[in-house]
Amino acid sequence: MISIENISKSYGHQELFADASFKINPKERVGIVGRNGHGKTTLFRMIAGTETVEFGKIIIPKRYRIGYVRQHISFSKETVLKEAMTGLVDEEKDQAWKVERILFGLGFSDADMNRHPSEFSGGYQVRLNLVKVLASEPDLLLLDEPTNYLDITSIRWIERFLANWPRELALITHDRNFMDRIVTHVVGIHRKKIRKIEGDTGKYYTQIALDEEIYEKTRMNDEKKRKEIELFVSRFRAKARLANMVQSRIKTLSKMEKRDKLENVSTLEFAFRSLPYKGKHLLHAESLSFSYSQDTPLIDKVSIHIGASDRICVIGKNGKGKTTLLKMLAGDLTPEHGKITLTPGVKAGFYEQTNVKSLVDYRTVEEEITLAHEDVDRQLARNICGAMMFQGDLALKKIKVLSGGEKSRVMLGKLLATPLNLIFLDEPTNHLDMESCDSLLGAIDNFDGAVVMVTHNEMFLHALAEKLIVFKNDAIEVFDGSYQDFLEKIGWDDDASDEIKTKDVQVKNQDDGDGADISAKLNKKEIRKRRSEIINERSKTLKPYEKEMTSVEKKIEKTEAELEGLNQGMLDASQRGDGKRIGEISRNIHECQTRIETLYNRLEELSEIIDEKSAWFDKKLQAECE
Repeated sequence: MISIENISKSYGHQELFADASFKINPKERVGIVGRNGHGKTTLFRMIAGTETVEFGKIIIPKRYRIGYVRQHISFSKETVLKEAMTGLVDEEKDQAWKVERILFGLGFSDADMNRHPSEFSGGYQVRLNLVKVLASEPDLLLLDEPTNYLDITSIRWIERFLANWPRELALITHDRNFMDRIVTHVVGIHRKKIRKIEGDTGKYYTQIALDEEIYEKTRMNDEKKRKEIELFVSRFRAKARLANMVQSRIKTLSKMEKRDKLENVSTLEFAFRSLPYKGKHLLHAESLSFSYSQDTPLIDKVSIHIGASDRICVIGKNGKGKTTLLKMLAGDLTPEHGKITLTPGVKAGFYEQTNVKSLVDYRTVEEEITLAHEDVDRQLARNICGAMMFQGDLALKKIKVLSGGEKSRVMLGKLLATPLNLIFLDEPTNHLDMESCDSLLGAIDNFDGAVVMVTHNEMFLHALAEKLIVFKNDAIEVFDGSYQDFLEKIGWDDDASDEIKTKDVQVKNQDDGDGADISAKLNKKEIRKRRSEIINERSKTLKPYEKEMTSVEKKIEKTEAELEGLNQGMLDASQRGDGKRIGEISRNIHECQTRIETLYNRLEELSEIIDEKSAWFDKKLQAECE
């Protein structure tokens, strides 16, 4: 168990969080959420001991091991397998099978085992660092955006691996579905405070929204009450016979807590500019082929048709040619064979992470946005800068001083500034936080043109994909259907009981014999039936609570209206000097305020009950129907 007690952290004048406390208890898997720049990675570094704690303390038990994947690349062994084995604890130094299991799960092949680590791309080198940390089996595993360098099959593998992690885990990721299927608790950094709740991100964000709604209603009621009291005091301060009542209200004012209005929290606000297009067809690619070597073509005779409002997702393992295909379709790369026909009137835009090299160092963010299209004036450029979280003077920052994530936001901003009817996106979520991913998802959904996107994010795939270009088993297939259709009809061949296929057999053979047999999978009809039963049970269970919640909300509205009438009556009675009526109304106001407070408490209780029961049913759905 780790205890974080009253910690604070700031950089210059920017305060990340203050007086924050929470615990990571035994066997908890905690997801860390918060907007970019609000301190998630800083919190990880403080726990790992690589960042100083300004105030407060972090209590870590003796001999408690923390595993943290570092981005710094440094290898000492001559092969991938030997390098990965350096992560094993001393008593397991010869158990290569443990390392092999993880290597195969994260996309390394048999042939890769004896290759030198320096031969691999940066993404695979970071994976190797991840393998070493996983193999070390620390007491607390810290993972900061582990999916950024993984393809979809590796993400699915590590999701299952982490869901069964037997010790403590803390996870930062922009992929909400990935986090929700793993964590038991969520720790959120919001408005410079850190809060921990049991459940998934849905429960956390619902609770935050409810708390802020209650806070704002309470603040407005308090402000209204304060003004009424101040008005009463100013009117009747000189009235001798009301002196006691005036003094009583002055004391009430002094005890009232002054609540500040909640500031708007910046987040990315995506809205693509649509260029009108009346046709039905945008692009047709026929028999495209491309290779980087003469031996084996990377892309071989692929034909694709893009309609005016298509949502096409390109999926598959890394290194198989997804980005190459996207570049060819976008016109950034010429195919060796085949033909691409773009219909007249089609204007395409392309977002790819390496495109940040096209940004000019001496330009400002605003200048780059302005130059994206001829009809972008300064006001529109400023609006887009603000949407990309470059508000005010931040829009005047030079490109050369921006971080990689900031440059990616500038590239997205340039795409937003350009009227388009066809957009190509290559892993657009990698440098975004969870809220920004939600905003991007909405913007793509609302875009009037067509979108072709390379992504490993299964939330995006389930929400958007109407057609898939699938890179699988050294072949490329165009699948006409949703991602769920693809999983049901074809799948990734990674859901069998032998997760790592033949290599996992070695693990089980060398195990201590305590591994339970995996029960046979249910067929799809049985799964649908059980899912339907659970959904019906959830509906019956939640319905009375939801009904009561609606009733309580109506009662609150009715009582608040009654209170408003009483307050007006109090003013009228005070102006008339009707002491008897003033006393009567005062009692009624007190009773009314008490009822409102009781109703708000009940509303909060009902919300917690609904969230808790919904989370229980969600887990049951996952456990019973996977």
